[in-house]
Amino acid sequence: MKVINLGETPSVLNDIVAQIRDKAIQKDSLRFRCNLERLGNIFAYELSKQLAYSPKDVITPLATARVSTCDTKVVIATILRAGLPLHQGILDIFDHAENAFVAAYRKYDKGDDFHINIEYCTCPDLTGKTLILSDTMLATGASIEICWRRLCDDGGDPVHTHFVCPIASIYAIEDLQKRMPENTTLWTAAIDEELTSQSYIVPGLGDAGDLAYGSKL
Repeated sequence: MKVINLGETPSVLNDIVAQIRDKAIQKDSLRFRCNLERLGNIFAYELSKQLAYSPKDVITPLATARVSTCDTKVVIATILRAGLPLHQGILDIFDHAENAFVAAYRKYDKGDDFHINIEYCTCPDLTGKTLILSDTMLATGASIEICWRRLCDDGGDPVHTHFVCPIASIYAIEDLQKRMPENTTLWTAAIDEELTSQSYIVPGLGDAGDLAYGSKL
């Protein structure tokens, strides 16, 4: 698995990451969601450079223009619910993409031990297509791996999978690099060095789902 950290290069992306981390700015849930959508726009643009293109003729009111346009068939998937704003930002750029959704959450067994429970999955045929699977946080890597395998079980094997996770832990990255095939790429904006005993990223940003959509029972 290849890892691309866009946060390593100074850009306005880092200003947006700073805002989604800031506990004062986080109080505005609308702004938090909008910032995740903006990150989705940036990730999608950068990711688009990895896709296949060919020249096509476009008829303008005055003449014919030769334009190189994308040939890759894209499916955008997300893990409910925290990934929804990020998903929308990616979809704004890949506006003709197909879409997939997975409802997954941590189900605690005893103490801090948990497993990932999937209650719902819907996706189109993935065969021969490029899959973009997004989630705001990559803590242990368990959720995104299990959801990816479920999508592939249901939809077939994509040509390539791009994981888009703005905040990632080094633990999850190192683990996924051992487990994921070569035709996968992780895109992130910040890599954090610590996980708590409950497997939350530090410094992280808190619970992205709650910050975007309100607390849950």
